[in-house]
Amino acid sequence: MSKIKLSIIVPCYKVEKYLPRCLDTLVSQTLKDIEIVCINDGSPDNCLKILKDYRKKYGDKIVIIDKKNEGVWKGRHDAIKIAKGEYIGFVDSDDYVTEDFAEKLYNSAKENNADISVCGFDRIDLLTGKVYSREMCKPKHDVIYINENPGLLLEINGAPWNKIYRSEILKKAHDLKNVPKILDDMMFIQLAYLNANKIVFIKDSLYRYIVRSDSIINTINVDKIPSTYAAMKEIREYYEKEKPELLDYVDANAFLHLGVSLMYRLHSTKGVDFKKYYNENIEFLNKEFPHWKNNKYITRKFVKENNGSNKKLLIVKRFYDMNMFGFFLDVYDFMINKFKIDIKW
Repeated sequence: MSKIKLSIIVPCYKVEKYLPRCLDTLVSQTLKDIEIVCINDGSPDNCLKILKDYRKKYGDKIVIIDKKNEGVWKGRHDAIKIAKGEYIGFVDSDDYVTEDFAEKLYNSAKENNADISVCGFDRIDLLTGKVYSREMCKPKHDVIYINENPGLLLEINGAPWNKIYRSEILKKAHDLKNVPKILDDMMFIQLAYLNANKIVFIKDSLYRYIVRSDSIINTINVDKIPSTYAAMKEIREYYEKEKPELLDYVDANAFLHLGVSLMYRLHSTKGVDFKKYYNENIEFLNKEFPHWKNNKYITRKFVKENNGSNKKLLIVKRFYDMNMFGFFLDVYDFMINKFKIDIKW
């Protein structure tokens, strides 16, 4: 049996309607030496039956983990433990990929001896097929060396699925005692970055991320916020212990995802006292991520010296500094609701 080049992990829960399309694109990959590790996370629908049908047809290419429901965080880690690939990637089961997704990511990683390989992706409306946006196809840098310039990581989307990772990076990555209920994808990547250095980019859109037309604006359950704060604090503690030279990046990332992304989602949630949670967020950032406010990666100088990297984040930061972030979010919401355009900041 030839060595497995890439393991693709697919978490499955209540996706029987979309799962066959996802699997069809994976079993048709031009890179043949792959395995598709599917986690049936206690799904109450027909996911397990679908997986078994594909396993019967495609043999060992399909690996099934059938387990009780414990959530995507635990499921991913269960799959990483048994993955045999030289590299590991992820595909969400309601999404799909181009037939050369695996080959281009793997070849780019191998040719550049990279720890992580990243491709572009399309955000597509489920019902109409409209492409909302094409992202990560115009990276400002072809290569990022984390240990040399970690501030450039802020330009990378916070999802694991348009990337592949050298296997040992994920197998030795820290797990979290405090599993986050919000922003878990982003935190998963932060733990991978801790063991990585070289990241390469493919300028092609190889991943199709499906969104529902009625969920462009993400809302949030405020009861999930404490777990997210605790997890982010735990991640900073890992960096402080193992790579303290990257703490400026960690704090800038906390501002991006807690100060901007999380606050935007709260602002979009009806019945939430936004001002209350905004003030609590500022207090938390000040206490646990002290470098967020005067951060060298969110400055005009950094933007100028790094081909425009972090320019949008700098704009948002200026609204923060002027105590006008609420106004910024009002304008942002108007753009999304009126024009159905979701600009990623």
